[in-house]
Amino acid sequence: MTSGAAIHGLVAGLAGVTAMTAAEKLEQALTHRPNSFVPGHTLERLLRLPPKPDEERLWLNWAMHWGQGILLGAVRGVMAERGMRGPVGSFMFLNLRLLNDQTLENATGVGAPPWTWPVDEQVIDLLHKAVYAFTTGAVADRLTSGPAGVPAPRKPWTSR
Repeated sequence: MTSGAAIHGLVAGLAGVTAMTAAEKLEQALTHRPNSFVPGHTLERLLRLPPKPDEERLWLNWAMHWGQGILLGAVRGVMAERGMRGPVGSFMFLNLRLLNDQTLENATGVGAPPWTWPVDEQVIDLLHKAVYAFTTGAVADRLTSGPAGVPAPRKPWTSR
């Protein structure tokens, strides 16, 4: 692994979490869904801080929301360098992002298993995390060189 791939991934993660946040704000404007403070409460538990009301944990919420997105991007940069690129690499990364969120949220007792959530909340979470994963992947793949021949060069569909 090169540090360059991880650094490119951090930049990609920033792009991904920016796109996810924009998508969340657009969705919230349409659905009137309130902000989630689960990231802040998760970090609060991880740091063993005393519980405080949501409005007093906004900075903690942002730190966890943006921090996870940026830091996990380093993994996607390394994935790109090792040949796990394109939509399949991004789909694999989507699952890593979901696993990371659910492990931290449920291990701290803040969250509930997603299959217990209402279906609309499951769909919203999957769509937002997909925006994150595929944006992060597109940027990581663009910034990071992968192994030669990965993916294999193809002729255009009309030439086959």
